Amino acid sequence: MTAFMDRDITYDGIFFTGVRTTGIFCRPTCTAKKPKPENVEFFPTARDALFSGYRPCKRCHPLEAVGSPPNWLAELLNEIDSNPSYRWRDSDLRNMGLHPDRVRRWFKQHHNMTFHAYARARRLGMALTEIRQGSSIAPAAFNSGYESLSGFNEAFRQLLGTSPCAAQGAPLVVVQQIPTLLGPIIAGATENKLCFLEFADRRMLEKQLKTLHTRLGCTIVPGTNPIIKKTHKELKAYFQGKLQRFTVPLLTPGSAFQQRVWKALQEIPYGTTTSYGELARKLGLPAGHRAVARANGDNRIAIIIPCHRVINSDGKLAGYGGGVWRKQRLIDIERSQL
Repeated sequence: MTAFMDRDITYDGIFFTGVRTTGIFCRPTCTAKKPKPENVEFFPTARDALFSGYRPCKRCHPLEAVGSPPNWLAELLNEIDSNPSYRWRDSDLRNMGLHPDRVRRWFKQHHNMTFHAYARARRLGMALTEIRQGSSIAPAAFNSGYESLSGFNEAFRQLLGTSPCAAQGAPLVVVQQIPTLLGPIIAGATENKLCFLEFADRRMLEKQLKTLHTRLGCTIVPGTNPIIKKTHKELKAYFQGKLQRFTVPLLTPGSAFQQRVWKALQEIPYGTTTSYGELARKLGLPAGHRAVARANGDNRIAIIIPCHRVINSDGKLAGYGGGVWRKQRLIDIERSQL
């Protein structure tokens, strides 16, 4: 009840609340006026609330994956994807019936940057792709909506911390936020492999991205590609209980020991768990459970490399980058399908 009354975001996806006086069920983070506690009923899933006769709230949309873009933003997001080189102005937003401040707040909350900064980053990412594919800098700059090379070079340097020439040979990693039942997750991919998948509210998110940048020597920009889209599709099927083995190709830069641990994690059967000690013994390191735990924590591809399936030897849940509550939910989702 405390989490519901406080609108605690860490419980979003953990439970749903039905209000007896209205017949509506909500997320715990719903901004509607809170009902009296005696009129509230709790459900572990939206399905349970529906089968109990409650209707989904039109304010918090409990049937949608956490982090899903709102309907009022759909047209704008489609326009950005179909024409990433366009230079957006506030007048364009108003012509679409959108208030620039509302759009800015949503992008700040979900992408940690303003809408215009996001649009610029998409343009620069597109330009960098052209440069890496053999285009000269000038055509790439003009094709991405810049009217002068000096403006393009300065924008490139400010956002990416390097010049177009220096970034020419660097791998490009595009990142996009994907909504899931347990909250938004950040996916990052090269042209042909997924290399990053972390929940957006993880405390070590920035450090993990910096480590990826160091390991790959890559440039990271917002955007999407076929690998991101495939990851989104497979995650959706996984959370629906329709997928037990992912097929998206992975890129996992790390030490030889980390690679061994991450490979062993992928061999843990769906719906089962193991302990750090058991995993260490399987790797031929009976006293190496602490090293295994560290490598487990260094995994940058959540869910697909299933570090959530590793628990303490006493059966209790150990730490998890996305939060222990998510670890429990992932285990419950898998066991429910067996």
